[in-house]
Amino acid sequence: MSMLEVKGVSRFFGGLAALTDISFGVEKGEILGLIGPNGAGKTTMFNVVNGFYPPSRGEVYFNQKKISGLKPHQICKMGVARTFQVVRPLQRMSVLDNVIASAFLRVKSRAQAEEIAFETIKFTGLYDDRDVISKGLPLGKRKKLEIARALATHPEMLLLDESFAGLNPTELDESIGIIRRIKERGITIMIIEHHMKVIMAISDRIVVLSYGQKLAEGTPHEIGNNPLVIEAYLGEAESA
Repeated sequence: MSMLEVKGVSRFFGGLAALTDISFGVEKGEILGLIGPNGAGKTTMFNVVNGFYPPSRGEVYFNQKKISGLKPHQICKMGVARTFQVVRPLQRMSVLDNVIASAFLRVKSRAQAEEIAFETIKFTGLYDDRDVISKGLPLGKRKKLEIARALATHPEMLLLDESFAGLNPTELDESIGIIRRIKERGITIMIIEHHMKVIMAISDRIVVLSYGQKLAEGTPHEIGNNPLVIEAYLGEAESA
């Protein structure tokens, strides 16, 4: 069975169907890209998976345990962490203290939390900024901090919501390197991203949403040459 299983999930807001009967799985150790036009339902899907919204219909399973209906902190403790499209650091706290706060999900002592935090900020390239107050960080480093905070919870699965948006080419390369190293650690990743060259390069498989429905699923090569995806989103065939 897949590590994450989304089974017939729909989510309604009043009379609006944000998601309609969506099913897919995420295999342990892979990177699954979730793409589609603005308003396709990608972030809503993340919000259902990590417990911000319960599904109106359908169920979500993680490691064969039903998680739909649980609270976000419960799902995080089970091993599913996420970042947000709009980065949300604890703005008056330093980079290090932001990550320490996340580490307390797994440990009870300050010493243990600091040990996790120091290792995590070194891994994400934020060690030299450890004492900087987070609201003063440029966007690229705030994006890294968002990833670091999620990693400090020691997840088995990481949900990344547009972690590359707004980055310059150097920051983009650094972030791609971090994502690949996260995968090397055995952490499963589901990522929302509009940067097609990035998503095609790092994903093992891709699920395409359009108007709240699953349009296609396959390898980057299959998705990049799928006529329905090209018409709805890509505009032209992607080489992959």
